[in-house]
Amino acid sequence: MNRRTKAVVLAVALLIAVGVSGSAVASGDGDGGVRPREAAALTGTAKLYRPAGDDVTFSFDAHLAAKDNMDPHKAHGTFRFSHYDANGAGGWAKVKVDCLMTGGKVAVVTGVVTDGNTPHRGKRVGVTVHDQGRNDRLGYTWIEEGAVADVPRCLGAAPFETVGKGTGDFTVLPWRPEYASGQG
Repeated sequence: MNRRTKAVVLAVALLIAVGVSGSAVASGDGDGGVRPREAAALTGTAKLYRPAGDDVTFSFDAHLAAKDNMDPHKAHGTFRFSHYDANGAGGWAKVKVDCLMTGGKVAVVTGVVTDGNTPHRGKRVGVTVHDQGRNDRLGYTWIEEGAVADVPRCLGAAPFETVGKGTGDFTVLPWRPEYASGQG
């Protein structure tokens, strides 16, 4: 086996090991211990499909720590979006995450726009991502023409947009809420 093949085999073996355990990943704190995987995550960058040539890009770095598993309002991170037409006119926004919920390969993330040149500044926006490998989909709450977003936490829109081919894709880490047994 060549060096690259060995690296791929090792990476696949590690992914299988982590997937089988389903509950832990190696800790980066240097103590040699193990810590639970994060409760949920939405990461990645992609451009939306636009036949007219507009550049519409979404980028996510949203996480819910294992210790906050039952409180998606403790999610943290940021996401960004931008939309520029073929003439360069448009805008962008940076959003501070305030909720992340995932189910299977679907994620809903909300946050307040903290920076940018859109009318959404200071407002809460929501995005839904459906992680389908190379055919990801995305929906956002400010779809209506001229609408200024300000939605409740954890509210997204149906994923009506598609990701452009070859532009990247999103990764959703499914949330696993732990409920009391109710027995007793």
